[in-house]
Amino acid sequence: MWAEHIGADLPELANRIADELGWVALAIRFRGCGASTGDFSLGGWMDDVRAGVRALREQADTTRVWVCGFGTGGSVGLAAVADDDNVAGAAMVGSPADFDDWVTNHERLLAHAHQVGAIKTETFPEDLAGWRDQLGLVKAAHAAERLAPRPLFLLHGGDDDVVPQVDARLVAEAHGSAELRVVSGAGHLLRHDPRAMAILLGWFTRIDNQLS
Repeated sequence: MWAEHIGADLPELANRIADELGWVALAIRFRGCGASTGDFSLGGWMDDVRAGVRALREQADTTRVWVCGFGTGGSVGLAAVADDDNVAGAAMVGSPADFDDWVTNHERLLAHAHQVGAIKTETFPEDLAGWRDQLGLVKAAHAAERLAPRPLFLLHGGDDDVVPQVDARLVAEAHGSAELRVVSGAGHLLRHDPRAMAILLGWFTRIDNQLS
């Protein structure tokens, strides 16, 4: 997938959340994706999540902030807010427990990021070792431990051939009280599965009502 298309459908989901739940919803296009400026790095993506959280807090009618991400975005989102006590909780959809394989194959990942347009600056990154190390710092299982006991929801496709189910189970176990739902017969792109999105929105509604 070309970087310009990554996350293109998220504003539609944000609108649905706003309409059905009556919430203020913000969809993030990470740096290097869509029309967003900048170049891909996991450290930069975590900064993007934190900036989004700050923007939501500036809304006068915002009482609680929840973070939800899909695939890589779910792991990055959790890692970005795990130590922020002002975030109520998080949800991860089809997300990996870590990016250790990316660390091992970081040069191939870098070439791919340039090829698909997630990195547009020819000389980026100037510090290759630092860029590589950021990949290894995003560990959803460790972040889940720090988020606890705040709510964490993990949603995974039963037939996901991109991220194994074991990743979701490792993150759930690390948290200790996370809810894990596996959607039978579903693949990796769960935000295109009506059943998965109904489950996700239902969880947000239920858990937010419990905190009210």
